[in-house]
Amino acid sequence: MERIRTLINKLQQQADQGEGPAAMMVTVQMLQAELSKMSPATQPASTSKISVVLPGGNVSNYIPPKPAAEPEKAPLPAAAQPAPVEPPPVYTRAQPDPRPVIPPPAPEEKSAWVSDPLSEMPALAEQKKEMNEAWGKPAPSLNDKLKTETTELGSVLKDTPVKDLKKAIGINDRFVFLHELFRGDEAMYERSIKTINNFRAYPEAEFWIERELKIKLGWDESKDSVKYFRQLVKRRFV
Repeated sequence: MERIRTLINKLQQQADQGEGPAAMMVTVQMLQAELSKMSPATQPASTSKISVVLPGGNVSNYIPPKPAAEPEKAPLPAAAQPAPVEPPPVYTRAQPDPRPVIPPPAPEEKSAWVSDPLSEMPALAEQKKEMNEAWGKPAPSLNDKLKTETTELGSVLKDTPVKDLKKAIGINDRFVFLHELFRGDEAMYERSIKTINNFRAYPEAEFWIERELKIKLGWDESKDSVKYFRQLVKRRFV
């Protein structure tokens, strides 16, 4: 009996301390085993059930509740169910393919801008003929090239204004003017150039040249040196 009182007190302590059902079940089983030992003849151990009322309202033969069964899933509606995958149709010769037939792309039209080598053959032949004719002509000499360049340069500088007649006359031109127009008299040349530079208008310079130079020195208007000198004087007053 002492063992039974001890187990009952222990069960009371577990209830007061709020221990879990598992620990209390162990104490209850131990109490049940002690009680079974005291009365083996009157109550079989297999069918005996002992109910112990605890102060908190717990029962000694506590059986933990079964877990709640999971709710059955409702079947999906027909619209939410995945559509079955159908295999692609196989068409035989007896059953033609119903899909539309895409015609092949039309050939591109030949653009008018594309050159035709056959149509260009006469033009190539004409160019070859012109090249042969050009190669047959003799190449211009160095003197011809220099003469052409001198002529072009003279035509460009013909109308260029001159601020100072003395500076515009180069060394070679000064030598030609001095010996062909002024009879080698350097003082007369320098004085004449200075006088022409001081004129304000071309008619004044032209009148002075006619009276003081052309008549006195006997200039020939057909000479290139006379023409070039007059051209320089005219550019001085442009």
